[in-house]
Amino acid sequence: MTPMQQTTQQTNSPSISKASWRLYINRLIAREISVFSRYYDQLIQVNQRDEDTGHLYDYIDIPNKKQVKNSIELSDLSGELDKRSLLLLNGNLNYDYDIQKTLDSFHEKLSQTSRLVAVLYNPYLSFIFKFAHKIGLIKGKAPETFMTHKDLNNLAKLANYEVVRERNVAHIPFSIFGLGTFLNKVLVAIPVVRHLSLASIIVLRPIKEKIHKPSISIVIPARNESGNIENALKRLDKFAEDMEIIFIEGNSTDDTWDEIQRVAEAYKDQWKIKIGQQTGKGKSNACEKGFELASGELLTILDADLTMPPEQLNRYYKSYIRGQAEFINGSRLLYPMEGEAMRFLNKLGNIFFAKSLSWVLDHDYTDSLCGTKLFTRWDYDRFLRWRDDFGKHDPFGDFDLLFPAASLSIGTIDIPIRYLDRTYGDTNISRFSHGLMLLKMTLVGFLKIKTRLM
Repeated sequence: MTPMQQTTQQTNSPSISKASWRLYINRLIAREISVFSRYYDQLIQVNQRDEDTGHLYDYIDIPNKKQVKNSIELSDLSGELDKRSLLLLNGNLNYDYDIQKTLDSFHEKLSQTSRLVAVLYNPYLSFIFKFAHKIGLIKGKAPETFMTHKDLNNLAKLANYEVVRERNVAHIPFSIFGLGTFLNKVLVAIPVVRHLSLASIIVLRPIKEKIHKPSISIVIPARNESGNIENALKRLDKFAEDMEIIFIEGNSTDDTWDEIQRVAEAYKDQWKIKIGQQTGKGKSNACEKGFELASGELLTILDADLTMPPEQLNRYYKSYIRGQAEFINGSRLLYPMEGEAMRFLNKLGNIFFAKSLSWVLDHDYTDSLCGTKLFTRWDYDRFLRWRDDFGKHDPFGDFDLLFPAASLSIGTIDIPIRYLDRTYGDTNISRFSHGLMLLKMTLVGFLKIKTRLM
C-alpha cells in the first residue's frame, strides 16, 4: 500500500475522529499535495518549524524526500531539465516578515521545472488562529503574517514567480465519522464558502528563461487531408535548430497516406520527417502514435486541416523558451474567425467547455478545444501516468492533456491565433455525439478533480 493510499484510508476512517485534529488536517493537506506530488521526483522540505510535527512531510506521497534547514543548504536544482522537484514550506510564510526575500533566496537555485508549494493559513480566519493560540491549541509563536489572494499574487510577481495552483483545504477540522471528510470535499466547490477553509495549498512556478534551446517534434495527425499535406510543410518556418515533422495518417478514405509518403520523400532533404499510421481510431490515438515516434524534447500538435496557421507555431516555442509557461495552449476565440471556420453551435460549445473547465480545473482557459498545444516529452510521460489513474475519456485528446497539465501544476498560457477556413476537405467532428463525450468527461473531472468525490 502506497503512502497516499494509507493517507486516503486513514482520512476516510471513522476512527480518525478520535485522533488529534492536527493529524487529521495534516492528512487532508497531504492528500491534496499528493494529488500532484506522486508524479514528481523529489520533495524537499525547507526550514521545518519547531511546531511542525513532521506528519505532513511523512504523509505526502512522492518517490524521494529530504529536509534542509534553509536556502543555503538547498542543492542547486537549476540544471534540471527532465526532473521535477517540489519545495515544501509548511506554514513558514505565516511567520515570515520578508516573504519577498525568502522567495528570492530560492529562485536562483530552482529550475524552470521546480515548484514551491506553500501551506498558508486563511487570512479571513486569522482570529481563529489567534484564539487557538491563546487557549493553547497552537503551540509556540502565533502566526502573524496573513496573505490575501491579491497579496500572494503581488509577492509572487515581485519575486519572479507565478501562482499556478491554489487549493483550499480543511473547511471542517474533524472527521465526525466521515461527515467532515465528505463536507471537506464538497465545500471546496461552493462559491464564497470555499474561501472559508482553514488553509490553502499554493504552488508557485519560478519564471526563468530557457538558456538551452530544446529540440521539437511536430505531430500532424491527418485523416482525409490529402490536399493539405504539402502545404503544411511549405508554410512551416524553421524556428528551432532541431525540428522533426511526424505525419500520422488515420483511416482515410482518400489518398492521404499516398500523399504523405510522396511528400516525405520529396522534402527529405529540407526536413527531418517521420511517417506512420495509427492503429486505433480518433485524433487522440493518432497523436499518441506520433508521440511514440517523436525524439524531440518538446512535443506539439498541428492539425492537418491547417485552420491553425502553421506560420504561428513558432509563437508557442518562443513562449516556452521565455519561461512564460510550460504548457502552451492555443486559443481561437479572441480574433474574428475567417469565413465559416467555426459554425455557431460549435463556437457556443467551445465557449461552454472553456468556462466549464476553467471552473473544474481552477485555471482560466479561453479555449479548451484548440488542437495545437506544446509541452515537454517528460511531462507527457507524467500525463500518461496520471491518465492511468484518472481514466481516458476524450476522443480528441484535448482534455487528456489539459486535465493533467492543470492537476500537476505545470503552468499554462493561452496563445491567441486567428482561426482560418478549411481549404480542403470536411471536418471530422460530430458536434453532438462528441460533445456528449466531452460533457461526460467534464462531469468526471468535477467529481475526481474538483471535489475528489470519486
